[in-house]
Amino acid sequence: MLRFPGHGRSQPDDIVIGPLDLPGHVDEALAVQAVAFGLGPDEVAVRRQIVLRHMTFPGARAFGATTRGRLVGFVYGMPNDRTHWWSTVVEPYLRARGHDDWLDDSFVITELHVHPRHQKLGIGRALITTITDGAEQPRSILSAIDTESPARRLYRSLGYQDLARQVHFPSAPKPYAVMGAPLPLLRR
Repeated sequence: MLRFPGHGRSQPDDIVIGPLDLPGHVDEALAVQAVAFGLGPDEVAVRRQIVLRHMTFPGARAFGATTRGRLVGFVYGMPNDRTHWWSTVVEPYLRARGHDDWLDDSFVITELHVHPRHQKLGIGRALITTITDGAEQPRSILSAIDTESPARRLYRSLGYQDLARQVHFPSAPKPYAVMGAPLPLLRR
């Protein structure tokens, strides 16, 4: 477990990073995602079923960031499988750029979200490095909205590079970028 002190010494508002029973805390996690990602109730309902299904896949795992017993950030992922929906969507984009081999032997970061009140404290960095440090795969892939954002800057600082850009997911209003990095991720 990792601790982020609230104000120097151990405080009641310390943030603790550790394994997360995501199915048991799915509503709490999706509440964080809804605020961080701007999701409405209908989108949250759809994502709830997706998260619960994903957590049944072999090797799927999650970590959370908590303070005062409340979840303020989470990450989950799994070994990539070319038959999963995400892979079938990104594969043509990766193949067109000569990067479809990244779909094999990679750990995919499915979701990473930190509540806006707790962003810019290193929590996202701690969550993603913690989950990938335990991966058996030699590399990691993810997708992020294809715009210059704090999330994309974080991923680049960890060693992720663009593998494909302007990737269009059905029903997503904005294009995404698919990024990949060798493991372990870079440290500061």
